[in-house]
Amino acid sequence: MSDPRRAIPAVEALLEATALAPLVERAGRERVTAVLREIQAELRERLAGRAGGEASPGGRRADARHIADPAWYAEETERRIERADRPSLRRVINATGVVLHTNLGRAPLAEAALQAVAGAAGYASLEYDLEGGSRGSRHGHCAGLLRELTGAGDALVVNNNAAAVVLALNTLAAGRSAVISRGELVEIGGSFRVPEIMARSGVRMREVGATNRTHLADYRNALGPDVAVILKVHRSNFRVEGFTAEVPARQLAELADEAGIPLLHDLGSGALLDMTELGLPPEPTAASVLEDGAAVATLSGDKLMGGPQAGILLGRPALLRRMRANPLCRALRPDKLTLAALEATLRLYRDPARAVREIPTLRMLAASPDELAGRARALADRLEAAGVTAAAVAADSKVGGGAYPGAVLPSTAVAIDAPRVQDLARRLRLEDPPVIARVREDRLLLDPRTIAPAEEDALVSAVVRLFGEADE
Repeated sequence: MSDPRRAIPAVEALLEATALAPLVERAGRERVTAVLREIQAELRERLAGRAGGEASPGGRRADARHIADPAWYAEETERRIERADRPSLRRVINATGVVLHTNLGRAPLAEAALQAVAGAAGYASLEYDLEGGSRGSRHGHCAGLLRELTGAGDALVVNNNAAAVVLALNTLAAGRSAVISRGELVEIGGSFRVPEIMARSGVRMREVGATNRTHLADYRNALGPDVAVILKVHRSNFRVEGFTAEVPARQLAELADEAGIPLLHDLGSGALLDMTELGLPPEPTAASVLEDGAAVATLSGDKLMGGPQAGILLGRPALLRRMRANPLCRALRPDKLTLAALEATLRLYRDPARAVREIPTLRMLAASPDELAGRARALADRLEAAGVTAAAVAADSKVGGGAYPGAVLPSTAVAIDAPRVQDLARRLRLEDPPVIARVREDRLLLDPRTIAPAEEDALVSAVVRLFGEADE
């Protein structure tokens, strides 16, 4: 039998084919030539038996059936060029049920925040006093709203919560020591750990207590002339259960006041609302830790708050003035788009009911089991009617984003049975927009909690088409 690779057309012949003419004109001969050579190299490998005729990255089978078909080469070349031209950072459909999915950008922004970002994308009054016609400060844009919503004496915004902690520690305790419980030496993700953040801030760490139990006396015994701050870190991304003890924030604040030093309370995920009203376990809010006596509190903007990535510092005006004067503050400052999105998000919190309706993170967390079950059944019915083997099944969603470890959000997902479920999940990720789903027990799960109603048509269309191709 002759070698089938001999039937692969010459690149020059394909470039002259009618099927490729429009693509050559649009993308250029040089680029089309490079892609054709890439495709043919892969095709030769498959025909030689090294790759077994697997699906090409473009989604079509690249095997002997297409050896001499210019139309197939045209389609595959166009697929690859379109994919290469797509932006690296792309909108995706999150069907995982993880609300604050760190790898998918955490909190999706409210419509009001998106509009604010668009409005600020051109020239904007970032550091300009419109009334006085003189230089202004970017630090004033969100400070008033944050004071209003939390009762803080002052507020400062930087680019993320780790930056907020670094700025606070460096300002309040550089060259001196900070006291912290061993049970709060957390890793916040990406291998960034509190001890390393403290060291980079120029602060010496003085550990007290044990991993599972720390008492007020441990803190008191650690105080001395070298100690500049007590640091409390909210364990938002893990739980310690069993034989445990920790010192309430209010008692730590009283001890800090006695010693004449500030209590810095890192809230991490940082809620502004009472999360029990959404059916979640209790979580300290920014207002509550300030009421308990924290001199400075830090929190994230893109977690439970549901805004853009930002680090927020709240607390005593004298301390925050020192932070603004720290040269690090300029290095860590947010840009105009972050401030625009954050300000718009904060405005929604003036009416908590409106915030829950319009901030996607809160709306998803507040979704009732009955609502989710109804949406899952409707999606399953649409898929079944189109020939997809689908059913609504009980499932658990997650908060994600390092918040509420172990908390279970009852949900209902659409379970899809497919011959090659991992391949289906992979091909959904290559869609436009990409669909990110979970695979569990050889079934593809689509959780409506994190799927916007406006995304359902695109989701159904992609699943139906790829499910049909999987059966070919």
